[in-house]
Amino acid sequence: MEGGMAAHRQLPTPAPTLGRPSPSFRLRTESLNTLRLRRVFDLFDHNGDGEITVEEIALALDRLGLAADPAELSSTVASYIPPDRSGLAFDDFEALHRALGDALFGAPDATGEEEEAAEGEVEEDMREAFRVFDEDGDGFISAAELQAVLSKLGLPEGRSIARVREMICSVDRNSDGQVDFGEFKHMMQGITVWGA
Repeated sequence: MEGGMAAHRQLPTPAPTLGRPSPSFRLRTESLNTLRLRRVFDLFDHNGDGEITVEEIALALDRLGLAADPAELSSTVASYIPPDRSGLAFDDFEALHRALGDALFGAPDATGEEEEAAEGEVEEDMREAFRVFDEDGDGFISAAELQAVLSKLGLPEGRSIARVREMICSVDRNSDGQVDFGEFKHMMQGITVWGA
């Protein structure tokens, strides 16, 4: 982590009314966690300036149907924003995510157990990510489902069904016009995170 970061406050214990968070909040392998965080960061960085402001976080959460109290969100995020910046850089966002994970689930095992996760756990994380896109639960991601998720996230690709179909074709190895879990898994395993 870079020097000059604001001192981090102890995060409050989440309210019991929120229910149990998804166990995939912290993926069991560091490389998948970094990949997912980089993608979330890029999605939240609405103007593409490399920083996420509290307003951008609120906008993204609202689009996902997860409205947050602006004052509470601001107070939670503010201590992770360095004094010389208006928002979170990726390293700051990663520190916030780690602190939230520690507050919700306890600190990760110092023995490195997370790095040595069983393949079954990694596959379950991928299945959970797949289910985000497979809105009707039929085991396939159709162009309409991908377009709906991209639109919810406010991504420009979600505006064009032709562009969405191109995205589907780029990973559709059996040419059936949709993405099954095997194709999704193959795509996810081939992704490299630049700058993470």
